[in-house]
Amino acid sequence: MKKTGLLFLLISAITFGQQNLLSQKINSIIKNKKATVGVSVLGFENGFKYNKNGEKKLPMQSVFKFYIAATVLDLVDKGKLSLDQKILLNQSNLLENTWSPLRDKYPNGGVEVPLSEILEMTVAKSDNNGCDILLKLIGGTQTVQSNMNSKGVTDFQIKYNEAEMHKDWKAQYENYSTTNSAVQVLKKFYDRKLLSKKSTDYLMKIMLSTSTSLNKIVEQLPKNTLVARKTGASGKNKDGLTGAENEIAIITLPNGKHYAIAVFVSDSMESDAVNCKVISDISKTVWDYFIK
Repeated sequence: MKKTGLLFLLISAITFGQQNLLSQKINSIIKNKKATVGVSVLGFENGFKYNKNGEKKLPMQSVFKFYIAATVLDLVDKGKLSLDQKILLNQSNLLENTWSPLRDKYPNGGVEVPLSEILEMTVAKSDNNGCDILLKLIGGTQTVQSNMNSKGVTDFQIKYNEAEMHKDWKAQYENYSTTNSAVQVLKKFYDRKLLSKKSTDYLMKIMLSTSTSLNKIVEQLPKNTLVARKTGASGKNKDGLTGAENEIAIITLPNGKHYAIAVFVSDSMESDAVNCKVISDISKTVWDYFIK
């Protein structure tokens, strides 16, 4: 056998061994956890793929705000919306009893703010009121669904807005995605197959500034690592069940290469701290795999 053939076999064996070790480590993280954990990883430049329960349809919670923001920006690209257009904030769209930094900033309403501010609050701070304002502006969840389907995004569904999810615990399960689909949509986004370069760069910048859930994907990564991400969480119901503790991200490695990761912790009877540590530990394990 030629040296090149032997070298290929050797590299293949090493790669298989490393992937097997990655799988073992992730299995040990989720072992005995009272939860369903979906994990998918996609290397952008090398095509590396890993998944655990990657085909399961799991509730997205606020991860769906990435899809909503991408749809809004697609309409901006098409000239149907403008980031500078003004949106009136009032008592009807600044609902109480929901996570809303927008409402905290403008508690009395009665002000007009640019669409860009609502978009940025919705993604970077996961504002629930901002989310529903965007959905109303574009014609509802069906607009997001049809837009994403037209871009070739499959194995996901967005049916209900934030207000509807707050009223009915079961509604979140109708807003689902597989983690395999989530990393694929991040790759499409990165490759500018969802949006123009200008809108891609803009949304990427917002995702890099995300300030929610610092105890999940970014917690154990080196400081100053570029992580463009979107978080999601359901909280617990009266029975102590967590419907979703999620995060998706595009991570830039020190060598300038990238990978997407999606971790969805669903139907968990574990504590919030344990759910988040599962995501944090998986993130660190995947990072270590790529670094080595």
